[in-house]
Amino acid sequence: MADKNYLAILAATIKTGIIKSNLLAMLAGLTLALYVNDFSPIEKVPEIVFAIIGSFLVIGAAGAFNNLYDRDIDAIMERTKKRPTVVGDIKLKAVLWLGISMTVIGFLTLSLATPLAAFLGFLGLFFYLFPYTMWSKRRTIYNTEIGSISGAMPPLIGWAAIHPDIIHPGIVGLFVITVIWQMPHFYTIAIRKHDEYKAANIPMLPVVKGFKRTYIQTNIYLVVLIAASLLFKPLSIFLMVTALFLSVSWFMLSILGYHKMDSEKWAKSMFIFSLIHITILFLTVILYSLFGIFFDYAA
Repeated sequence: MADKNYLAILAATIKTGIIKSNLLAMLAGLTLALYVNDFSPIEKVPEIVFAIIGSFLVIGAAGAFNNLYDRDIDAIMERTKKRPTVVGDIKLKAVLWLGISMTVIGFLTLSLATPLAAFLGFLGLFFYLFPYTMWSKRRTIYNTEIGSISGAMPPLIGWAAIHPDIIHPGIVGLFVITVIWQMPHFYTIAIRKHDEYKAANIPMLPVVKGFKRTYIQTNIYLVVLIAASLLFKPLSIFLMVTALFLSVSWFMLSILGYHKMDSEKWAKSMFIFSLIHITILFLTVILYSLFGIFFDYAA
């Protein structure tokens, strides 16, 4: 097996795409903690490095375990049927040990940042594997809501690697927004892959309740997302306005697009905007925090 193929198989097994997006979320929480608590990044270089490496390993472990457990339904769905655990590109025992090794090393590395970061990393992995992957994903239409808890852990981990006050309005706002964002995002995937989820007997909301119920529930969560943007107000009017603009734009796209597009096109446009929304939000938080740190220390 060529090195290039081996690396590609490894990347698909630990889901490097998901790792990258979650690391962006983690860095948003981390840089926000630096700014709010008046730390220079230079003061916290070890914590920053440990948070990045530890998060990479724990998130990668979650991907490996998920691929291992879900290989039966992955074989049915078009978008997942070529995963290494399905086609046999990697031995299942190797995936198991890869996941275990990354978990142990990841937790130890996060603990070198702070014990709280390691504990939150544990909670994120636990919620992803047990309440979500092994239980709710195959049993209830509320699997997305349950899975959203683990999906919103990276910003908390990043913050906790710098400072223990995880009830600060800034990180609470970022966490809540990250939780709520996931429902409209994953509902659109479920609509686009409706037939695949149905074939795999996964009770996603559009499969069980239909597109109209999904559309209504999507808009309810978007309204909640708009309201959640106000949580940034005690920290920064700029961040609040940015979050409001992104969320209101998403809501308007949903309302207007629903009446002008078929379900597939509506879901595709909503999916694309969901990625734009969260990427811009996280990058804005990171840049806002870094610029704030720079000007504070330059003054």
